[in-house]
Amino acid sequence: MKDKKVLLVDDETEFVTTLAERLKLRDIETDIATDGEAALRIVETTPPDIMILDLKMPGLGGLAVLKQAKSIRPGIKVILLTGHGSTKEGIEGMNLGAFDYLMKPINIEELIEKMRDAVNKG
Repeated sequence: MKDKKVLLVDDETEFVTTLAERLKLRDIETDIATDGEAALRIVETTPPDIMILDLKMPGLGGLAVLKQAKSIRPGIKVILLTGHGSTKEGIEGMNLGAFDYLMKPINIEELIEKMRDAVNKG
């Protein structure tokens, strides 16, 4: 995972900043976007290997970001984050090309394991 770049996309600034810090402590290069438009700009300009994408965001929602990111960079691995017991959108996201989804609150070790799986099985 040390040679892979991760993009974290979530409108909850404190959550995404803390998660980025925790990944950086594990030598995982991380970028942050707090909205869908910013995420897509990063995907276009400095493409990540893996995108951790929250489904519920104001403006451009997670599924819309997923569709556009996959059209820009078909090889990008996307792991969706969903809360509120919403597995339906997670499954819908997988049908749109996401690798997998996790329920919030997330376990950092479980997230890292999913990222490894995405890279190794992709």
